[in-house]
Amino acid sequence: MNAQKWVLLGTGGTIAGTAAVAGDNLGYSAAQLSVQALWQGASSLPEGGAPWLLEQVAQVDSKDMDFAVWAALAQRCQQHLADPTVGGIVITHGTDTLEETAWFLYCVLAAQLQHKPVVLTCAMRPASALAPDGPQNLRDAAAVAMAPGACGVLVVCAGEIHGARQVYKAHPYRLAAFSSGDAGPLGWVEEGQVRLAQNWPLAHTEQALLAIKNRVKMLYRTPWPQVEIVMSYAGASATVVDALVRSGVQGLVVAATGNATLHYALQAALERAQASGVAVRVASRCPLGQTLARPGAALPGAQGLSPVKARVSLLLELLAAQTQQRPDQRGV
Repeated sequence: MNAQKWVLLGTGGTIAGTAAVAGDNLGYSAAQLSVQALWQGASSLPEGGAPWLLEQVAQVDSKDMDFAVWAALAQRCQQHLADPTVGGIVITHGTDTLEETAWFLYCVLAAQLQHKPVVLTCAMRPASALAPDGPQNLRDAAAVAMAPGACGVLVVCAGEIHGARQVYKAHPYRLAAFSSGDAGPLGWVEEGQVRLAQNWPLAHTEQALLAIKNRVKMLYRTPWPQVEIVMSYAGASATVVDALVRSGVQGLVVAATGNATLHYALQAALERAQASGVAVRVASRCPLGQTLARPGAALPGAQGLSPVKARVSLLLELLAAQTQQRPDQRGV
């Protein structure tokens, strides 16, 4: 690959946030500054001799992330990744739903990630903070995007590099807010240099997604299904599941206790939902480890994904099924 440029896509978040009083790290408004302003604020960017293309895709607080922004972001990533002169992409994003967006992009961009990286970065303090973390995170993300051999969907925060499958937000306040659990980070960025502890992540190849020739156009042309998350806990009941089934929900992900165990009342409700045609997946509330399959389980597991990422995968699985059923809505 002979890259001639890199791309920076802005979506808002705390990294683009400002407060009325300098140093207020709580009472700020997210998504206030443009991606151009963020780029100008990140001085001493990594050297590489290639220009950066800046583009504002959205301007949202990531707690309010929605399917329309996901679709637009996927479309812009797809177009840029298909350009042989583009070496990689950096996305500025809020921290609250960053792990969901990372997993979504990992799933829908698939083969385009085999030789190029999409790097999401963020901040825990707004740009108006006395010591904002956004500029350094952006510089580190740019260094990762330009690193030789970098590929896949990556998350860079507080000097750590994480893969899309393992990463999750582990802390509500500290600067090093993200973790990859048992797997640990893929590597680190130190004074602009990337030091890897693991290989770059492989491209995603789930069969349900490979059946769709153009997954990104699918996101625009098919209504998104309703997929909700419920939880098992002491005293759980069938109330929420039954209400969601009556409302027409198409998919349910349950955050189960321990090794995918469920309260008996919730289990019965989920089995009824599945029998009525609702797709059900069982994930675990535990942030570390991975559930072990139990022989004869009535409900399918989430393949080791967290509840929020299992929801993303189920959304895409149902979208793919809808698109196959409606050939007139396939991408052109």
